[in-house]
Formats: sequence, structure tokens, C-alpha cells
Amino acid sequence: MSSDKHYECTVKVEVTFIAEQSDIEHNQYAFAYHVTIINTGNVAAQLISRHWVVTEANGERKEIKGLGVVGAQPLLKPAEQHEYTSGTLINTPMGEMHGTYQMVAEDGTQFDAVIAPFALAMPRILH
Repeated sequence: MSSDKHYECTVKVEVTFIAEQSDIEHNQYAFAYHVTIINTGNVAAQLISRHWVVTEANGERKEIKGLGVVGAQPLLKPAEQHEYTSGTLINTPMGEMHGTYQMVAEDGTQFDAVIAPFALAMPRILH
């Protein structure tokens, strides 16, 4: 009988440009991102904190760190998922985000759930 513990969470992100919250004349571009975190390991784990890196098209970077996600620190059993929507405002019509969620398994093991880079891009508007 194997007692191999596997610690892993998969993160999927869908991005939406929010035209009504953007102010293009003043270089303010609003994006919503919908995140799905799936515990793909075999040990229950809790999301403790987040670390995002937002990079704008001009090279400007900002880091966002904090506890939980949208006020929650979800505990995910194996195969369970947690979804939430948040947003960011950048000063260029294109950018990128990536980061990690700091997780703690029920046995105390700490690991990171990696958030692969994803694009923030205002759709092209034809006149």
C-alpha cells in the first residue's frame, strides 16, 4: 500500500477587458480575471496567501501580496475546486500577470500553486 502524498493545485484563469471601467484617454485599463483553483493532489490543502506580479507593456511591474483571495482562505479536499473573480487596473492596453498561491496541506506541508503567466489585452476596436 502506497502512502505517497502528492501536493499540487492547478490554477486556470480567464480574463475579460472591462470597457465601462476603463478610461482610455487617461491610460486606465480595467480587467477582470476569473480564477479556478483545483486541488489536483491527494492531500487536503488550504490557500493561505497570494503573490501576484503584474507587468505592464511599458515594463512597469507591481507586486501584490496578501492573505487569502477575495477575503477567503479556502480549504480544498482532493479534487475540490474554488472559484473567484477579481480585477486589476493597468496603465497600458496590454500587460501580463502571473504569481503563486501559498498553500498549506493538512499535514503542515507548505507548497506553492503556480499561476502561469496570462495576458491582459484590450481587444482591438475597429472604427
